[in-house]
Amino acid sequence: MPEHEREVFTAKVKGLWPTKQDFKDMTPAVLRGTALGSALGILPGGGALLSAFAAYTIEKKIKLKKGEIAFGKGNIRGVAGPESANNAGAQTSFIPLLTLGIPPNAVMALMVGAMTIHNIQPGPQVMTSNPELFWGLIASMWIGNLMLIVLNLPMIGIWIKLLTIPYKWLFPSIVLFCAVGVYSENNNTFDVWMVAIFGIVGYAFLKLKCEPAPLLLGFILGPMMEENLRRALLLSRGDWSVFVMRPLSAGLLAAAALLLIVVLLPSVKAKREEAFVED
Repeated sequence: MPEHEREVFTAKVKGLWPTKQDFKDMTPAVLRGTALGSALGILPGGGALLSAFAAYTIEKKIKLKKGEIAFGKGNIRGVAGPESANNAGAQTSFIPLLTLGIPPNAVMALMVGAMTIHNIQPGPQVMTSNPELFWGLIASMWIGNLMLIVLNLPMIGIWIKLLTIPYKWLFPSIVLFCAVGVYSENNNTFDVWMVAIFGIVGYAFLKLKCEPAPLLLGFILGPMMEENLRRALLLSRGDWSVFVMRPLSAGLLAAAALLLIVVLLPSVKAKREEAFVED
C-alpha cells in the first residue's frame, strides 16, 4: 500500500469539532436535509434510509462553490445533509404510527408489537390515553441525540480503527455474512444465487452511475403503489380523473411534480451552461 494511503488510516485524528467555517458551509445542507428527511420519513418503507440517499444525491447535484472540496474528498455537505435527513426521517416516522396506527417501516412495526403486548392500541388516542408514553417518545429523541454525541466522540478512535481492516479481508466477510443471512431466511440455496446475480446487476448500475435511492424507493413502494392504484381505479370504475379531482390527491401529485422539477433543475442548468460555452 502506498505511503500516502497508509497515512489516511494511521494518522492521529484531531479537530473533531466543526469550525465556524464548517458551520457556515454545512448550514444550507443541514436545512435541506432536515426538510427532505421530514417529508420522506413519513412515507412507508424505510423513509429514514431513503432520506439519507436522497439528501446526498441532492447535495452532489448542487454546483460546487469556488474553492470548495469535491464530493468524496471530504466535503462536509456530504455528511451534514444525509445525517440531517436521516435524523429527521427517523423522528417523523413516528407520525403515521402515532396518528394513524400505521407503521411506516420494520422498526415501527416492532414498536406496534411492543405496544400491543402492553395493551396499547397505536393511533391518535395514544396521545390522550397514554400521554406519558407519547411525551416519553418525544423526550427520547432529544436524549438519544445527546447520547450519540457523548458516546461517539470519545470512541471515535475505535471507529477509525475499523478502517485499518484490509479491504481484501473486509469484502469477503461482508459477502459471506450476506450469503449466510439470505440462506437462513428460507434455507434455500437459490436465494444465495439471487444475491450473486443482483450483485452483478448492482455493479453494472454502479458503472452506469445510477443512483441507488430511486431503485430502493421503487422496490419498496412499487408493489404498494400498484395495489392502491388498482383499488382506486376499481372504486372510480376506471376513471383516471379521480386522481386530479380530489384535492388531497391533486395536491400530492403537484408536490411530486414540484420535487421532480427541483431535482432536475441543477442538471438542466449544467447542460445549458455546457451548451453555451464557447470553444
